[in-house]
Amino acid sequence: MTGVRTQDNGDGDPRRAIELLWGVSAPPRRGPKPKLAPADVVRAAVALADADGIEAVTIRRVAEQLGVSPMSLYTYVPGRAELLDLMIDHAHGELTAPEDGLGWRAALTAIADDQWALYHRHPWLLQVTTSRSALGPHSFAKYEHELRAVEGIGLGDVEMDAVVGLVTGLVRTTARSSLDNARLVRSSGLTDAQWWERAGPALAGIPAADPAHFPISNRVGTAAGEFHNAAENPAYTFRFGLARVLDGIEALIGTRSRS
Repeated sequence: MTGVRTQDNGDGDPRRAIELLWGVSAPPRRGPKPKLAPADVVRAAVALADADGIEAVTIRRVAEQLGVSPMSLYTYVPGRAELLDLMIDHAHGELTAPEDGLGWRAALTAIADDQWALYHRHPWLLQVTTSRSALGPHSFAKYEHELRAVEGIGLGDVEMDAVVGLVTGLVRTTARSSLDNARLVRSSGLTDAQWWERAGPALAGIPAADPAHFPISNRVGTAAGEFHNAAENPAYTFRFGLARVLDGIEALIGTRSRS
């Protein structure tokens, strides 16, 4: 993931974006048959974002990838904003529903694992704001699968939505940390252990930074660093955090069964 600057989706023409997302055909035009389809444009844009980040996705760059002129690309998508919605929904199409028969806890875990993997395949998804969801079939299916995992377990509708938000928010946050760490290792050429080999001796020479002044952070930081062999381990945080979130949901469900 190149950089962490976020991109807003939902800025385009909602009507045209929704038509494209759901495959509503535009009125036929006179002239030669188009060489491409919107799906071709989306796949090219996703490949470009996977390689170079979301900021690399411009109409000009996508047109170059497809070997057409930038102006001709507007035949298939109205602009970059609508293309971004299509890309998000396309990526969500890679997610799968949990297996039938799983309990709610196993189903939410499967959903979280699936999304963790999706973010690592398509890091650019973490550069896109999520307050305005792509209103496409795959994004609708994603939300439906998430809600189905907690349907009928004793929660109200608003609570179901909040539970889904807790789980997916945790995945998004920890996946961002994971990808940021990997990017830092690539850009610096140093692992966390190698970085500490340089930083540790320098810090030891600063009297004000004596560990005796920070006894708790020194003890805990040393234990965690030795356990992870790194300053942090986002994958561990993801697993630990998911278990604690599920514990909290289970406790909430328990209060309903006792009432």
